[in-house]
Amino acid sequence: MSTVTTAVSTTSPVSTASPDPDDVRDQIEAGVLFANGRLAGRRFASLAEAQAWAHPELGDQVVEFNPVCDCSV
Repeated sequence: MSTVTTAVSTTSPVSTASPDPDDVRDQIEAGVLFANGRLAGRRFASLAEAQAWAHPELGDQVVEFNPVCDCSV
């Protein structure tokens, strides 16, 4: 199984405050991307569950994404 992840680099100073629980940039979900480019129409409780459900031999890829925004900040 392959996992697609995207790393985001920022130049803002590091904060020692606790993270904001309402920050939409932290709302990451796991999903399965089919070989035809469509995202599976179901939710997974964990990355492990998505990996167990995917069929990499058919071209499925397990992905992590933010369903709220494409946050590049």
